[in-house]
Amino acid sequence: MIRLARHYVPEQPQHVILQGIAGPAFLDEGDYLYFLVCLADAARVADLAVHAWVLMPDAVQFLVTPSYESSVGMAMQAVGRRYIEAFNRRHGRRGTVWRGGYRATVIEPDRYFLLASQVIDHAPVRNRLVAEPGNYQWSSYGHHVGLRVDSFVKDHPLYRALGNTPFERHQAYRNLGTQPIDDYEVNSLMQSALKGWVLGSAAYCEWAAQTANRRLTPLLLRDRPSQSSREMRPRTRGLPTEH
Repeated sequence: MIRLARHYVPEQPQHVILQGIAGPAFLDEGDYLYFLVCLADAARVADLAVHAWVLMPDAVQFLVTPSYESSVGMAMQAVGRRYIEAFNRRHGRRGTVWRGGYRATVIEPDRYFLLASQVIDHAPVRNRLVAEPGNYQWSSYGHHVGLRVDSFVKDHPLYRALGNTPFERHQAYRNLGTQPIDDYEVNSLMQSALKGWVLGSAAYCEWAAQTANRRLTPLLLRDRPSQSSREMRPRTRGLPTEH
C-alpha cells in the first residue's frame, strides 16, 4: 500500500522514525552523544518539542509535537545532515547512514501518547539490547523515571498528569512500564508511522483529516471501486480509463 505524504495537525503529537541503512548508525559513545547534541540544537531552532526518544544501532525514534508545519522536517533534515557529516569524518566513511527520509504520523494523544512513549522507551528491551529499560543509556526512559534530567525534553501535559509531583510522575511512569503492551498496539503504532497513517479513533481521524484538509488514513477496500464496476465503465478512445 502506498505511504501517504507526511502531514501536520496543529498541536498534535507525532511519532517519528529514522531507520538506518546497512550497518549501524552509531559506532561508539561519541556518536550517540553527538547525535543528541544535533537533536537538541535542531529541536530548539525548529521549535520542536521532544517528549521521548531512543537511539538504537539501526534506528531512532522520537515522540514530538511540532509548533508549525515544517518543524519536524526542518529538525530531521538538520540532524541528519549534521550528524552524517560528523559520523563520516570521525570514521573515515562516505555516504549516508539513513534509509531514505524520516517516517512520521500524527497520533491521538489521549489514546496513544503514553503508549508511544512507553514503546519508544522500551524499544531496547524488545530488541534484546538490554533486559531492563533502565539499563539502556540512550533513551528517555531515565528522564521519565527520574534517573536523570534530559534538558532538551519537554514533558507533555499527559505525562505531567501522571502525578502532582515529579516523584509521583516518575513512579507512575515506571509502573506503566510493568504492564504488558499488546503486540497489536505496538505494530499499529509502528506501521502508522512507517506508512504515514494517522493513528486514532474514527472520530479523531475524521477530525484530523478535516483540520489538515486532506486524507490521513488508507482507503478501505469498500471505498475502492470494485473490479466489476471498473470493467463496466465506458472507455474513451485515446484516453486512459480513470481509476
